[in-house]
Amino acid sequence: MADTLVYRAEGSAVANGSDLYGFTVTEWQLPATYPPFAAILFVPTAWLPLGALKAVFLVGNVALLALLVRLSCRLAGLPVRAAPVCAATALALWLEPVFQTVLFGQINLALACLVLWDLTRPPGALGKGFALGVAAGIKLTPAVFIAYLFLRGRPREACTALGGLAGTVLFGALVLPAASTEFFTRRVFETGRVGKAWIVDNQSLQGLIARLLHEAAPGAAWAVPAALTAGAGLWLARRAPGEPRALLLTAFTAVLVSPISWSHHWVWCVPLIALLVAEGRPRAAVAVAVLFTARTFWLLPHQGDLDLRLPWWQQPLAAPYPLLALALLPLLSTHPRTRTELPAPRAGAEGEAVARVGAAGGA
Repeated sequence: MADTLVYRAEGSAVANGSDLYGFTVTEWQLPATYPPFAAILFVPTAWLPLGALKAVFLVGNVALLALLVRLSCRLAGLPVRAAPVCAATALALWLEPVFQTVLFGQINLALACLVLWDLTRPPGALGKGFALGVAAGIKLTPAVFIAYLFLRGRPREACTALGGLAGTVLFGALVLPAASTEFFTRRVFETGRVGKAWIVDNQSLQGLIARLLHEAAPGAAWAVPAALTAGAGLWLARRAPGEPRALLLTAFTAVLVSPISWSHHWVWCVPLIALLVAEGRPRAAVAVAVLFTARTFWLLPHQGDLDLRLPWWQQPLAAPYPLLALALLPLLSTHPRTRTELPAPRAGAEGEAVARVGAAGGA
């Protein structure tokens, strides 16, 4: 639970008034990398004995996984029943991103639940978008979903999310003015603080390209494809035939183009599997589950700079998640409509509606 130790150190730094971005902890010398608002939220982690804190993170992440499964079913239009949700939760624990989140004591499941809960609420729900803004204030990556809301023609929710994000920045600045200035003018641009981009743990487009080119800092060779991927992904999300696909397109675009997306950031595989099940594609769902369980990149050399010298035939094993996401971008934007997306039957046209449902079920 190395990341839990970092959160605890951040909370202690806030409580003690020490330098938030000047320490490192654990044998891997990990620094604080989140905005000051997140560090303020971590203050209670400094109040618990370490053993109790780890137990809280373990139980909490399992509970959050069950919530993520439930929210994924709601997103995909699947029925939500206790027994299937519990069974799916038990199986999902073995998905590598989920397992690593629990192992490291990470907050990925909490952020995914905040985003999914907010975006799957009924249209016009009070404060819809605010929880998304708070998630972006804790860790900046979820801010991409604000662009998703604008692109999908939901400006009210997008502005509410922007207000939530601005509120977290303002709160952090009021409580920790020096740390806020340091983070937003300097630390936010230091991606090297997060870790080495070329190691196989990094399942982003930058990690794939760095290993493929045997170059620790690929520069424009990564920046240009990342910009093109971001533009294409958001454009496809805008045109996607349904909110579930649009949301997942946005999520996978974000983890693809982020400079560093550790394997445990890919917890969005859970709603992806739920969507494939809802579409009546069990084989594809099983294939995706196998890919996210196989842990192929952990079988490769994982010491020093060996990840930069992988032969060509090991490259797919080193980057299964970004390769899958690149394939998913066009597929999620063009898949035929499912029964949950069929228009409501017109009065006197029940026979036609039944025929459409039957056609969707056989697709």
